[in-house]
Amino acid sequence: MNESQYVPPAAPVVVPASGAPRTGRHRLPAPPHALRGRAAVLAVAAGAAVSAASAGSALDLAGTHSAEAGDIALLANGESAPATTAPTASSSSATATPSLPEPVVVPVVATESENAQSAMLYAGTEINTQREIAEEQARRPKVSLPAIGTFTSGFGMRWGAMHAGIDIANSNGTPILAATDGVVVDAGPAQGYGNWVRIMSDDGTMTVYGHMETVDVREGERVYAGQKIAGMGNLGFSTGTHLHFEVLLNDGTQHIDPVIWLAQNGLQLPGAESSESSSVSPLFGS
Repeated sequence: MNESQYVPPAAPVVVPASGAPRTGRHRLPAPPHALRGRAAVLAVAAGAAVSAASAGSALDLAGTHSAEAGDIALLANGESAPATTAPTASSSSATATPSLPEPVVVPVVATESENAQSAMLYAGTEINTQREIAEEQARRPKVSLPAIGTFTSGFGMRWGAMHAGIDIANSNGTPILAATDGVVVDAGPAQGYGNWVRIMSDDGTMTVYGHMETVDVREGERVYAGQKIAGMGNLGFSTGTHLHFEVLLNDGTQHIDPVIWLAQNGLQLPGAESSESSSVSPLFGS
């Protein structure tokens, strides 16, 4: 046989059984780029843990640290981190803090039935008040004596001139009262009267009051029979402290004897006589 054509047989290769020790062989170190990748993963995981802690995580501090350490270790070995359980929402019975105050419970002020009862009570009270006012108005006199005192002079001719009213004398400041309901037409100084008040009643009767020391009403004011309107005095053309009182009908155009007018309205002035039969000499005049 030609030696150039002879090929020696290959030496047999012995493959050790699985798990057998491999003598003389060592684990190769990880390449540099792999180390850099793991370092980056560790840095990212650590940054995420710090951010979560600073945001005020509701998890327990010790458990959070333990879980974060385990996650970082797993990420460093190239394994995925286990899913964490989301924190449960705080219950309504949690203790109140300055950042989470207790809820304020506003009580219901009034129910619909209470409102209805209040409205009915108010309506009933208003009706009762109006009824009492109406009854008081009905009891109140419609005409009143203008003053209490001594009758000193009547209606008619006196000293050669017409005396168109009556005079009632009393002490200074004696109350002078409105003879009728009505509106004050004048209140204040007037020639010959010193001060006067004129009142126009609802039926067109005008009453006039003169020589008052004080005046308690003003023009345009609504007054009622028996209401104090002035204090008796001795001002103007007067010979003593007294009230000069006149009554005019037909919207203040026609004088009438005040004594007769008072009698027609059921009032008697003590000591007074009608001007037709009166011959007394006036003690106080004008």
